[in-house]
Amino acid sequence: MTFAFYVIAALTVAGGLAAVLLRNTVHCALAVTIAFAGLAMLFLDLDAQFAGFAQILVYIGAVAILIVFAILLTRNSETPRDGVFSRNWFAGLFVAAAIFAVLGWAVLHSIAVLPNHAAVPAVTVAQIGQALVGRYVLPLEIVALLLTAAMIGAVIIALDEKGRTK
Repeated sequence: MTFAFYVIAALTVAGGLAAVLLRNTVHCALAVTIAFAGLAMLFLDLDAQFAGFAQILVYIGAVAILIVFAILLTRNSETPRDGVFSRNWFAGLFVAAAIFAVLGWAVLHSIAVLPNHAAVPAVTVAQIGQALVGRYVLPLEIVALLLTAAMIGAVIIALDEKGRTK
């Protein structure tokens, strides 16, 4: 574990905590973007270039920006006056602790089963890029059209709701 790993991990955890704890919705969406950037840096630090660049392009470049635009276009970014916390927060805390305990148990018991070294994949980022713009260009374009249609639909729904309230 290097010093850079600890700095990147702290940035990622801080972004995730800020996304949960901030009261303004737009600030929460921007904090999620910081957490996504931290995850991308962790992938790049672990020499998983494709996963890191995909995280940057897909999650930061598309999903996070889409979330911010959807918040700004569809609803007010102010915090509700009646509060954002549920009355059953203790039950939620109990469920989260139970899930964390089960996942921790599964990770600790799976370490003995894992091999000591993993085989390095022979596929490079350049080969994946060539496949995306070659063989898989049609599915890539279909996904792009689907995301564009979803964004246009969200804008139309938001404009329709604003027209009814006035």
